[in-house]
Amino acid sequence: FPVTIILHMRVNAMSENAKLVAEFLDGHEKIEVVRHPSLKNHPHHELAMKQMSGKGGSMIGFEVKGGKDAAFAMMNKLRVIDISNNLGDSKSLITHPSSTTHRRLAPEVQADMGITPSVLRLSVGLEHSSDLIKDLQQALAK
Repeated sequence: FPVTIILHMRVNAMSENAKLVAEFLDGHEKIEVVRHPSLKNHPHHELAMKQMSGKGGSMIGFEVKGGKDAAFAMMNKLRVIDISNNLGDSKSLITHPSSTTHRRLAPEVQADMGITPSVLRLSVGLEHSSDLIKDLQQALAK
């Protein structure tokens, strides 16, 4: 297969997984807010669905209730999703932007950007969506 076809298939699969994971997180009692364009409550949902083939991409931002400690505790319990500073792999990866990618910015600048100590970014990969959801369920349950 040409590389473009393989890449297209990969991005479609990752985006579909992300949509299902975002829907799961959006209804979870321990999650404050979920940011993914496929969700109807996203401020740019309609535009994103027109421009992104109705999927919304593979990146999810969400806030864990309980602040940084709760966010770190949840990440440390993940078994399928890996903690990483790099995102965009075929493997699902999660990061804490406030202490990694955005750490050099002043707290007030981070806050203006929507980066709070409880925000996590999840780059959804090619694992089966049910495995990712089960991983997040068990990490949030404890």
